[in-house]
Amino acid sequence: MTPVTTTPFLDGLAFGEAPRWREGRLWYSDFFAHAVFSVGDDGAAPTHELAVPGRPSGLGWLPTGDLLVVSMTGHEVLRRTSEGSVVRHADLRARSGPGDANDMPVLRDGTAFVGPFAFALPAFFRTRPQPAPPSLLRVDVDGSVHLAAADMHFPNGMALLGTTLVVAETFAMRLSAFDVGDDRSLRARREWAALEGCSPDGICADEEGAVWVANAIASECLRVESGGRVLERVVTSQPCFACALGGKDGRTLYCCTAPSSDADLVAPRRAGRIEAAAVAVPGDGRSAAGASDASGVVGRAPDTGTWVPVTSPT
Repeated sequence: MTPVTTTPFLDGLAFGEAPRWREGRLWYSDFFAHAVFSVGDDGAAPTHELAVPGRPSGLGWLPTGDLLVVSMTGHEVLRRTSEGSVVRHADLRARSGPGDANDMPVLRDGTAFVGPFAFALPAFFRTRPQPAPPSLLRVDVDGSVHLAAADMHFPNGMALLGTTLVVAETFAMRLSAFDVGDDRSLRARREWAALEGCSPDGICADEEGAVWVANAIASECLRVESGGRVLERVVTSQPCFACALGGKDGRTLYCCTAPSSDADLVAPRRAGRIEAAAVAVPGDGRSAAGASDASGVVGRAPDTGTWVPVTSPT
């Protein structure tokens, strides 16, 4: 396996996260710039799309085309309507715990899943607390919030493979999987891939059913298959926190990188980048009307993982 090295795409970010490819543009959140942006495939002149005082994270779109974005410290999902007004779509406060809300994929029917931190991000870098395992939340189209899965070890990026939701558990160094029921409940939890030496952050899927994994503790993004075998490795210039497949043919891997996710270190420096690499296998999900083209809910391949009960690490 010969690693591929990224090339520069966009710099000057505070901390880029939640990249999504939609309708010819790459959308992304900049945590510490408190805003959502989009940019064309030339990486020039990003457009300021939405200010989010509570720090933006996960992005997605309803079938109507309305933009959904997580407000991390606001503990809510915001919705920007087609008229441009911004309203609260979902109130997460009763279920998200004491820490920030974080990443969020949105399925084609408008169902969203939100992974809370269960700890305050600034305090984590100072005291390294041992947070209680948070729960994964489901937000229905009407904005109602439900428990999707309990006892997750920092649920982070997510990707849909057919009817299987793959969830990065950052602190457990693994990808876990669930069957998604017709009612959008999650069932049959299992380990999809153990990732030694990798703390998975953002992830995205390709049309062959493999998952690209941003490694938050290394300057790399890994393409992994069910069972944990690493198929490809893309080398980035600094730690990689999120990824998305996009571009005109779906074969550009966009990687959000930064020196750290500590606001005190990265916000003043604005050393965050989006880097790009050409890959062979494209992302899928580019034809669903009103859906986000690469919001982590792509892929046709069935899950082939063996069912393994997931227990808390010791």
